[in-house]
Amino acid sequence: MTDEEQGTTHFGFQTVPEAEKAGMVHGVFTRVASRYDIMNDLMSGGVHRLWKDAMMDWLAPRPGQRLLDVAGGTGDIAFRFLKRAPGASAVVLDMTESMLVAGRQRAEAERQAERLDWVVGDAMALPFPANSFDVYTISFGIRNVTRVQDALNEAYRVLRPGGRLMVLEFSQIPNDLMQKVYDAYSFNVIPVMGQIVAKDRDSYQYLVESIRKFPDQETFAGMIRKAGFGQVKYRNLSLGIAALHSGWKL
Repeated sequence: MTDEEQGTTHFGFQTVPEAEKAGMVHGVFTRVASRYDIMNDLMSGGVHRLWKDAMMDWLAPRPGQRLLDVAGGTGDIAFRFLKRAPGASAVVLDMTESMLVAGRQRAEAERQAERLDWVVGDAMALPFPANSFDVYTISFGIRNVTRVQDALNEAYRVLRPGGRLMVLEFSQIPNDLMQKVYDAYSFNVIPVMGQIVAKDRDSYQYLVESIRKFPDQETFAGMIRKAGFGQVKYRNLSLGIAALHSGWKL
């Protein structure tokens, strides 16, 4: 019997009731919100910025498009999208209000205020009508969703015909030796860094564990197809530490 059949899921390496995971994830991001951007730079050596730029390069935002950035937190993806697409608009949705508050305090948010909305909401039950957006993005957020397939199904629902899904997420390195090196760094350095910088070791221990529980590139591509998307492709970034997945609502 699967975790889903038993009404349980994973929270890092722990098995927890499905009904409790969202609250636990909410707690993690509430605690780290004020230091989230700094920790991203420290953990990745700034490489996450290059990954997000690569996401925009493949996405190729067009003028006038409407973006929904789910688990959008402090606005990194929405800001990049709006910068590249004159006349476009964006909605940043996140379940954690303190992450959105941190985003609204950034200078880019003030400059782009007329084109940008911030919404508290759930990726598995989006508060928008069907066929509302041209582009759906989620960056380093889908692994935290209780039921990933439900979130992908919702992405398909809210996209207009011809709309595009793009997911940026940590993934698996297809080289056992390199994966072991990366694991050693992740488990021995990142939680300590979280303790020093964010005063929260446990949250960053969870984040490291959640990466290991996320499906590999091919498995996740299959989940995107199951939601109804066509032309599903992925690209590895930094040897597969992260991956970009793309799909279209045809």
